[in-house]
Amino acid sequence: MPLIIPQTLPAYKALEEENVFVMHRARAMTQDIRPLRILLVNLMPTKIATETQIARMLANSPLQVELTLLHMDSHESTHVPGAHLEAFYKTFDEIKTERFDGMIVTGAPVEMLAYEEVDYWPELCAIFEYSKTHVYSTVHICWGAQAALYYHYGIHKRVLPQKVFGIFAHRVTRPKNPLVRGFDEVFYAPHSRHTELCREEVDACPALRVLAESGRAGLHILATDSGRQIFVCGHMEYDRDTLRLEYERDVKRGLPIAVPENYFEDDDPAKGVVFRWRSHANLFFSNWLNYYVYQETPYDLEKL
Repeated sequence: MPLIIPQTLPAYKALEEENVFVMHRARAMTQDIRPLRILLVNLMPTKIATETQIARMLANSPLQVELTLLHMDSHESTHVPGAHLEAFYKTFDEIKTERFDGMIVTGAPVEMLAYEEVDYWPELCAIFEYSKTHVYSTVHICWGAQAALYYHYGIHKRVLPQKVFGIFAHRVTRPKNPLVRGFDEVFYAPHSRHTELCREEVDACPALRVLAESGRAGLHILATDSGRQIFVCGHMEYDRDTLRLEYERDVKRGLPIAVPENYFEDDDPAKGVVFRWRSHANLFFSNWLNYYVYQETPYDLEKL
């Protein structure tokens, strides 16, 4: 089944060219089926790239998914045309009375700031609170995961001595959890961050379960037993070239940046990227949509 997005959204053409099943809303309305309503809270400055990455993950499922895009009204976006936000995005005020089967909160390049110093922090807190009553299951990614764990459970982050940057091997620690059903015992995922969660506080939190972690990159997937709150410390949604573009950007700016680990063949940027995380990324999002969204939410979302 397809992902339902506006036909004029840049992601529509990009995914259609990749032979990914997408459908515009007019066609979807002719089918007697209720699509899953997913809200994407896009905190990234590169919104078009991020919305395409997430759309690609959600489209790789047998379920019909309708994606609603949301941006922070309290923050001025400077890396995306205002016309794009006006055409495709909503604000929290516009959707705060609606209910969604699922929600995804992206990362954001603000990890070196204290949470309270982020200009849209009060608005994001309101969205976190809203998710408790109006969303069945929420996936939080990278900084979005750190921020949500701080808001919901008081878990702090700490600055790393060196940026975790590259593709890292992870082990599944709870193989019976539906989110990692079908995963290999060892799988790869990208990370790109300067901070990490305080592990001692995570282990002391009775609500959280660690589902996957890496000896090099640390915690990766955490969740509550109910699956209503899920936290991903890496970036399983990243494209093949996302880390390469980030690396080249920082090199061009003269910033101190190491070659991303285990990303280029033989760790040599001249030899090209080894794309080794796509299958598990698709499986993770498909498992989430099936086991924690489709199987659990009521047909009538007003009963959520």
